Amino acid sequence: MSFDGSFIHSMVNEFNQTLNGGRIAKINQPYANDIIMTIRSHRHNYHLLLSANPSFARAQITNVPYTNPSVPTNFTMTLRKYLSGGVLKQIHQVNNDRIIHFHFTTRNEIGDIEDLLLIVEIMARHSNIILINNESKRIIDAIKRIGSDKNRYRTILPGSTYIDPPKQNQISPFHFDAFDQLNALIRKYPNQDVLAHALQHLVQGIGKDTAEFLAGYLHRPGQLVNNFNQFFNHYDHPKPTLVINKRHQSSFMVYPFINDLDHQNKSFQTLSELLDFYYRDKTERERVKERGAALIRVVKNELKKNRNKIKKLNRTLKSAEHADEYKVKGEILTTYLNQIKSGMKEITLPNFYQQQKPIKIQLSLQKSPSENSQWYFKQYRKKQHAQKYVTKQLKNANQEIDYFENIRSQIEIANPDDLDEIKEELANGGYIKKHHQKKNRNRHRSHPEHFTSDNGITILVGKNNLQNDKLTMRTANKNDIWMHTQKIHGSHVIIRSNHPDNQTLIQAATLAAYFSKARESANVPVDYVPVKNLSKPNGAKPGFVIYRHQKTLSVTPKESVIQKLRSNQSKA
Repeated sequence: MSFDGSFIHSMVNEFNQTLNGGRIAKINQPYANDIIMTIRSHRHNYHLLLSANPSFARAQITNVPYTNPSVPTNFTMTLRKYLSGGVLKQIHQVNNDRIIHFHFTTRNEIGDIEDLLLIVEIMARHSNIILINNESKRIIDAIKRIGSDKNRYRTILPGSTYIDPPKQNQISPFHFDAFDQLNALIRKYPNQDVLAHALQHLVQGIGKDTAEFLAGYLHRPGQLVNNFNQFFNHYDHPKPTLVINKRHQSSFMVYPFINDLDHQNKSFQTLSELLDFYYRDKTERERVKERGAALIRVVKNELKKNRNKIKKLNRTLKSAEHADEYKVKGEILTTYLNQIKSGMKEITLPNFYQQQKPIKIQLSLQKSPSENSQWYFKQYRKKQHAQKYVTKQLKNANQEIDYFENIRSQIEIANPDDLDEIKEELANGGYIKKHHQKKNRNRHRSHPEHFTSDNGITILVGKNNLQNDKLTMRTANKNDIWMHTQKIHGSHVIIRSNHPDNQTLIQAATLAAYFSKARESANVPVDYVPVKNLSKPNGAKPGFVIYRHQKTLSVTPKESVIQKLRSNQSKA
């Protein structure tokens, strides 16, 4: 279900029950488009997430941990200046639109009470978070400043007067009285899909999927008014549900509108818990893309460069395959040197290598007979040397491609914090420029992720090559079990046990498959050996090891298993 006006209606109800009357304790901006406000309410700290992310704009209470940047942004400092210690007096939605108003009262620098309004506009790439003075309607600042060159209807700049987004001529479903029009639509559009499209133009704040579910309710037997009110009553009394189809695609809903054998439903206590579960991996991937854009560009360029290099090397190698022909021609010319006359462009001579079959040999007018024969010997030696050189270069280029494919896989499964180590690895390898900075002993380093099997055994998963090297070659004991997907780029997995039970082996193998390039595949082969059967060749790239005497398991990675193993760790 989309984060439309109707869903926001339910979220605002949840906010009013939880946050109303709370006091702001902290304000942070962990990512460019996200604000997290810690609000102390009902003797509990709640983390209110306000996101203007173009893909995942939303407002919710979150329990997902985050890391703050070392230097706060200007917008963060502005929010702290005006809102720190402020009291959240009221939360309301503008009609049934995708706009939420958070009303705060706070004291200014001279002690006077100020009425401030934090406006969250959830409108895809036009989403924004705007702080205004509620009395004067003057904008104090916004997370995205919009000048007149970008929007002629309204500017969002400090000092400008705040103008509401353009209104649409629709009716809120929670104050709906146009049942005659609704009834006319149903008669005009008996097809449910066409009716759903028409409903979006009549009813305010319903996305495409909400309109489809509403159309289904309106086609039910019974009175139209009752069916309409029953549908939107779910938004006042939500049952937060995650719906997963057979293709493992999930969607969030305020109520289990889909309930059949083709879908699996998972219930949550609150809408915010539902959104945390749904968005956790999606937002993490988005943040990795944002923070790792430069790394992704380097990887793509290196892959392209080496693939082009292989094409050129293969052409050279194909040309060098005929090196022996130059040797034969040189020897024949040397044997019949006295038959070559000045001014000849070519000559046909007996070929004593192929039963006296004549061979035609091209000659250069600028060279003497002896120089022509020496030129063929020179070409032979050149191409022979090229074969050895090209074969070596092909091996190196293929190793580089394999290495950068592995790096790309690691970026895909990385947490935002893991990117610093991938960047450090590429800098150490000379692929990107090193930034000479003073060493910071307190610099945060990411660590392998910890999981716990159902039988209480610790499982460690490395997320990048530096982690993998340290985990496998230094942290693990020689009798611990090491796992890795077979011939597939992925993470090193260590089971901290020398005799793990079968269930732990399967769960660890599932982790190895999930944190690999084969995450979306089924029956993924995973090799496992004791750590003592591993070795790292001298000069090998980070993360590369050789192993022997391995055994293999086949598993299908499942998100539900990963979450369960994470929860086991939190309970441990």
